[in-house]
Amino acid sequence: QVQLVESGGGLVQAGGSLRLSCAASGRTFSSYAMGWFRQAPGKEREFVATINWGGGITYYADLVKGRFTISRDNAKKTVYLQMNKLKPEDTAVYYCAKATRAEIYYSSMTRPSAYDYWGQGTQVTVSS
Repeated sequence: QVQLVESGGGLVQAGGSLRLSCAASGRTFSSYAMGWFRQAPGKEREFVATINWGGGITYYADLVKGRFTISRDNAKKTVYLQMNKLKPEDTAVYYCAKATRAEIYYSSMTRPSAYDYWGQGTQVTVSS
């Protein structure tokens, strides 16, 4: 069983930065890829970023590429999402998720079905 707890969300002005954290329980954290998704009101959950088990391979949605950075610390069982140059359209609830595999297969990792455990989400609001 894996539990994921996100933190770090909040209200920020456009152009600002936030760093989200996702703390995981369980012994298998370092064996699996992790991902971040987001969901805005009235919209479907969308992929943001993913990172492989070792942290050496990452993949981003085009909308956040160059602004967001995903990273992980396996010793701390934590995955991070550094968000810079935030825009009002980044406003959403952000979720971290544990993948069902160790490596990432790029476009296949954009689907929620590639993940089997999810956190409760943390709200990010970007004001204009």
